[in-house]
Amino acid sequence: MNVENLSFAYGEHGVLHDVSFSVDYGEFLSVLGPNGVGKSTLFRCMLGLLTPSSGAAYVDGRRVAEMSARELAYAIAYIPQSHSPVFNYSVYDMVLMGTTAQTGGFASPGKRQRSLTNKALRRLGIEHLADRGYGSISGGERQLVLIARAIAQEAKILVMDEPSANLDYGNRMRVMQTVQGLTRDGYAVIQSTHDPDQAYLYSDKILALQGGRVAAFGTPKETVSSALISALYGVDVEVCSMRGDEIRVCIPADSH
Repeated sequence: MNVENLSFAYGEHGVLHDVSFSVDYGEFLSVLGPNGVGKSTLFRCMLGLLTPSSGAAYVDGRRVAEMSARELAYAIAYIPQSHSPVFNYSVYDMVLMGTTAQTGGFASPGKRQRSLTNKALRRLGIEHLADRGYGSISGGERQLVLIARAIAQEAKILVMDEPSANLDYGNRMRVMQTVQGLTRDGYAVIQSTHDPDQAYLYSDKILALQGGRVAAFGTPKETVSSALISALYGVDVEVCSMRGDEIRVCIPADSH
């Protein structure tokens, strides 16, 4: 997926300014930045929900704004933060909903859709939850269900809104390792996050946004620095390298 010189404004208020980046199949991209920097607006433009003021997002060379809703559903799956639904659908039905674009408006899911659902549940290791109510399982399990739903959709680009937010440490690690594993199977994964440590550990590329503009774009080693993190979040931090620079950890600069 490519985003080229994309800008967006709500009326006179500019939110995104000349944003460009790319992510290939098999890569994990983290979009890093504080609240209100334009991450959600960027995702809406990428998903075809908003029309950029200038520039464009492209999938396999096709302009997102020119693709139909069905074509977009085959190309991109959106995975929101884990949430509690109004209706306590079963886990199986939640994943089955990911196949909606493959059937007619009033058609029932067929054998193929149910096969995709079963495969997605097995792939995420949550087939034992199939008959459980989505609202009665843990936050980490709900996030895995949403990822399984995206896999059943058969889209190869996954756009994730802070997938590990509000999860405990164990569930956060399980979800992120699962998502990282999908890139090895050819998925392109794009996540928004507030966590530079996590972005460094799991990502192939990092896009840092500041004031709606690209502050940095490149590999984790090229982008994650004390200067960048301090500028993004308005705090004085020191980025420390560990395990041969396999991990970088942000700590307050005055904590020594």
